[in-house]
Amino acid sequence: MEAIIRLSAALGIFLIMISWEFLAPRRPLSLLRQQRWPVNIGLALLNMLVIRITVGSIAYISAMDAIENHWGLFNSFSVTTSVSFIFTLLLLDLSIYFQHRLAHKWPLLWRLHQVHHTDLDFDATTAIRFHPLEILFSLAVKVAIIYIIGANPLAVIAFEIILNGSATFNHSNINLPLKLDRILRWLIVTPDMHRIHHSTVQHEMDSNYGFSISCWDRLFRSYTKNPQQPQTEFKLGLSHLRDPEHINFIKLLSLPFKS
Repeated sequence: MEAIIRLSAALGIFLIMISWEFLAPRRPLSLLRQQRWPVNIGLALLNMLVIRITVGSIAYISAMDAIENHWGLFNSFSVTTSVSFIFTLLLLDLSIYFQHRLAHKWPLLWRLHQVHHTDLDFDATTAIRFHPLEILFSLAVKVAIIYIIGANPLAVIAFEIILNGSATFNHSNINLPLKLDRILRWLIVTPDMHRIHHSTVQHEMDSNYGFSISCWDRLFRSYTKNPQQPQTEFKLGLSHLRDPEHINFIKLLSLPFKS
């Protein structure tokens, strides 16, 4: 049931975002959707299959196991359900922020994470463009944090839904009014904010790591307000991987293993 809830929410938000960006796009796409979408959606389906046949709903199971064995911070002290729920959401989101920063700084992890940055455009499907090994690594980190803090199981489910929804939203090519974007940025990561992270300019790429809550980038001094060039003009992707013919499904899976 937990997996069905998460999948239904993710699919619903995805359909809303691709419809929105089709009706009101922020910037023109440089490639046809049929050039990119099969690759991005193919990676997503492969990741779902890998998770299903390996670890399944391990995040929720780990949270339940931590409760039963009295492991983790929240299970060792007397805290209310609301406190454990809220801080589970915050600490899991903070861990994703630092994991994302680490993926840009540690060469071994960057080999995996660069697959996400090879997309030459930026839309809702970019949010699901990840190498399967990075997905497994991210899940392992998440499980470790769940045991350390003794995460609230319901908050774990809520976090998965929020994270997937936020990623789809902030990767989408939707045209938000600039005033609304400025207001939303004080609380959540907006598409204009996260798009900067996909710039080919190195110091822009090494900023705006947040996925859901925008405060982490300001707090840890990794926030970039505006790109050097206008939002509708700056280049996306990686400077050394610009040929669409070299960014296909098979080559992306083998990319981390190339020198």
